[in-house]
Formats: sequence, C-alpha cells, structure tokens
Amino acid sequence: QVQLVESGGGLVQAGGSLRLSCAAAGRTFSTYAMGWFRQVPGKEREFVAAISWSGVNTYYADSVKGRSTISRDNAKNTVYLQMNSLKPEDTAVYYCAAKSKSVALTTSSTYNYWGQGTQVTVSS
Repeated sequence: QVQLVESGGGLVQAGGSLRLSCAAAGRTFSTYAMGWFRQVPGKEREFVAAISWSGVNTYYADSVKGRSTISRDNAKNTVYLQMNSLKPEDTAVYYCAAKSKSVALTTSSTYNYWGQGTQVTVSS
C-alpha cells in the first residue's frame, strides 16, 4: 500500500515555474514507478511525465517535453515535477500516481495508487 500526497501547486503567471512534489508513505516506494497526470474539468486525465523505479528512465508528454523535468529521491520517498515556461494551457489539477511495474507508464488506468491532486493555475 502506498499513500501519495501532492504539494507545490498554485497560481503563477505565464512563463513562470513551479515545482510539484509528491510524498509517498510506504516502505516500498523505491520499487514503484511514478507518474504525473493532469486533468481539467470535462476532459480525460492526461499523461504528463513518468519515471522508472530507479530513476534511470523518464518519459514526457509532447506538450511538456523540454519544459518539465521529473525526478525522484528514493531516500526521501518523494517524486518531483519541475515545470518551467508555464503556459495557460498547463492549468489543471495535477496528480501523482504509483505503479508496481515500469511498463505502460503513460497509461493512467495501469497505475495502482493516486494522490488527491494539486491545482496549478497559469494566468496569461
């Protein structure tokens, strides 16, 4: 069992930066692949970024590639999403998620555990 708590969201102007954090409770965090997804009302949850359990492999949606960096600190049971050059279209609730296998990392339905989400709002 893994419990996830996101933080770091907020209101930022276009062009600004935010770093989201996701703290995990559970002794097996280092064995889980982690992902970030986002969702706006009326739309499906969208893949943003993912990282393998070791941190060696990372994956990004085209919409954030080059502007975002996912990383993890297994000693702190935390995964991060650094987002730069933010755009109004990045506005969404951002969720972190965990899964036990480092496959199909872009597919939300394959994740086992989810956080409650943190709101990111980018003003123009």
